[in-house]
Amino acid sequence: MIQINNLKKEFKQGKSNIQVLKNVDLEIQEGEFVAIMGPSGAGKSTLLQLLAGLDVPTEGEIIINNNYLHEMSERERTIFRRRNIGLVFQNYQLLPNLTVEENIAFPLHADGKSSKDKMYVITELLESVGLSDFENTKPNLLSGGQQQRVAIARALVNNPSVLLADEPTGNLDRNTAEDTLNLMTKFNHQYNQTIIMVTHDIFSAGFADRILLFKDGEVDQSISRKEENYAKYMANFMA
Repeated sequence: MIQINNLKKEFKQGKSNIQVLKNVDLEIQEGEFVAIMGPSGAGKSTLLQLLAGLDVPTEGEIIINNNYLHEMSERERTIFRRRNIGLVFQNYQLLPNLTVEENIAFPLHADGKSSKDKMYVITELLESVGLSDFENTKPNLLSGGQQQRVAIARALVNNPSVLLADEPTGNLDRNTAEDTLNLMTKFNHQYNQTIIMVTHDIFSAGFADRILLFKDGEVDQSISRKEENYAKYMANFMA
């Protein structure tokens, strides 16, 4: 599904180059739910931006479903992102003047599709995220958890093969965060969607199949739920 080879990303700071990602090699399987953790500045969000095609690497390869993202033009990356990548952010990024239904349908318009042609998909998503009665509601009248559910539905309206989530529970209380994570897990299992989630919260990371720990721009550890020491590691982390 996703192959990352020798990935590097540098940013200019004055006359110096700051290396944010260093020689990252990584494979993520189709349908895998991966959580990325690590201290601030470790390169987590930068990696998500590169996977989304919002930025380009300094060196290295990003291959998603046999598409060489690092070789694409900006326009090609934009089209690829609209058709293959769903994005969920900590601050929801909903359009305040649009209703819930219109926010969910927005990516369809951006891709030149009619929301009427996919009305059944929008209706199904509203039901799946528990917002069937809120289709005509503006975002400012929703709770934080409800807004995040709208953001998840919007990210899924084009049935992307990859869902990228940057701190999706960062603004939510524990119960609402759990509801959001259960929803993401539901779509992961139901549609075999690959999910990559950046989080600082070990509780949230515990919903993933695998946890990647980033340190100084590199993958420091990879802990799979299938490993014998996974439960012990999680218990020690949360102690």
